[in-house]
Amino acid sequence: MLAVGLTGGIGSGKSAVADLLVARGAVLIDADQVARDVVAPGGPAYQPLIDRFGQGIVASDGTIDRPALAAVAFTDDVARADLNGITHPVIGKAMAEALAAQAQTDRIVIMAIPLLTAAHRETAHLDKVVVVDCPTDIALERLLKQRGMERADAEARIRAQITPEERRKDADFVLDNSGDRAALVAEVDGLWDWLTRA
Repeated sequence: MLAVGLTGGIGSGKSAVADLLVARGAVLIDADQVARDVVAPGGPAYQPLIDRFGQGIVASDGTIDRPALAAVAFTDDVARADLNGITHPVIGKAMAEALAAQAQTDRIVIMAIPLLTAAHRETAHLDKVVVVDCPTDIALERLLKQRGMERADAEARIRAQITPEERRKDADFVLDNSGDRAALVAEVDGLWDWLTRA
């Protein structure tokens, strides 16, 4: 098994890259999907989030209203730290279990982790780290057009992240996603060749 951390800022196109890698035969363990699972009703982070942020984050169907949670959790550093303190440990545990299930295979396992840090490389035993990169103005445009986010919310999320320079410094491979779809496919082809050689 080759364990590969895949990261990039919000709007960089991590999901598009992950989908293209899966189409080439990779196994995907997606932190965003795991994060949705752990906050689902009955999930290990569901009640702790309500206890910390209140009933206002609960949608009419009983699920966590993610935009409502984001609105209160991304307002200041303390709230964001509390959100991360509740969700990150249970997300990490679920991802470690999924990775362990692939340990005896010869697969390329992509661990898509938006907030990947140098510590993840050790704790998740990552063999390689790939950063998806694009200029901030392109990422912002994608958030507004593709996700329909409000400009203030999108800008706040971008500001809350580590800088692109910090993200790139621990990368083994930086994938440029500032072009169109054809350019992205070509970039992923190069990445896949590099991963299969590794």
